[in-house]
Amino acid sequence: MWHDIRALNATASSLVALVVLACIGSGVWWLSQLPMFSLRAVTVESMYQLPLRHVNELTVRNGVIGKIRGNFFTTDLEGVRATFETVPWVRRATVRREWPDQLIVEVEEHEALGTWGEDGRLLSVKGDVFTANLAEADDDHELPAFSGPRGSEKEVLARFTELRSLFAPVQLAPMALSLSDRYAWTVKLDNGMSVALGREQDKDTLKKRVQRLVGVYPQLVARLQEGRIDTIDMRYPNGLALSSALLSVPDDASKPVKPVKKKPNQPNKTTKQT
Repeated sequence: MWHDIRALNATASSLVALVVLACIGSGVWWLSQLPMFSLRAVTVESMYQLPLRHVNELTVRNGVIGKIRGNFFTTDLEGVRATFETVPWVRRATVRREWPDQLIVEVEEHEALGTWGEDGRLLSVKGDVFTANLAEADDDHELPAFSGPRGSEKEVLARFTELRSLFAPVQLAPMALSLSDRYAWTVKLDNGMSVALGREQDKDTLKKRVQRLVGVYPQLVARLQEGRIDTIDMRYPNGLALSSALLSVPDDASKPVKPVKKKPNQPNKTTKQT
């Protein structure tokens, strides 16, 4: 080998190239560590140009800034993104570098629709379950209550949207919707009435039962006059069952059910002594 000029030249060229590459790499590393490339700002923006309502400077400083490591070149963008997505109200985040010392973070916030379950979690308008401050979610409107088996969140959301339109003709709105472990549906309306809809036999089961209730609801209210219906069971194929504090069943079952009228309170009598 030592007598092979070509081999010696090739070896020398390779060694020189390795030294040059090592020097370049060392130089790049040295430059990347200069203070001028330290991260000096993290700017948080809305992903869809909408104002951010819950993610602010305080939440970012407390929950994220202290966890970012490295400088402009060495910061792990994927790690920063994952950290931002642990912040309450953040649904999704993207991160990019902006020369020479800044990170730009775009976030999409959750929009709360209601509560989920009994452990203080929230359900978003996109069917995501997340944890955040309930007091912040209550600022805009009263939150409907939802519950169901694990993995049923998007199905419950879809049924809630459908029920809102089905009850609209009688000026009622669902305020709670639950799906049991046996996949039976129960909806509570804004007038306090609870409706048992049962399990779905096909894709139109709930729709038909609600439409049947909506069709007779005005007559039910008229029959009860000032009474309030507490519960209605729509699981019967050709009828329904209801309960009301002012409803009584007559001895003769063939007679129509009539509401019980409250008797006015009799005035107290006082006796004067002479």
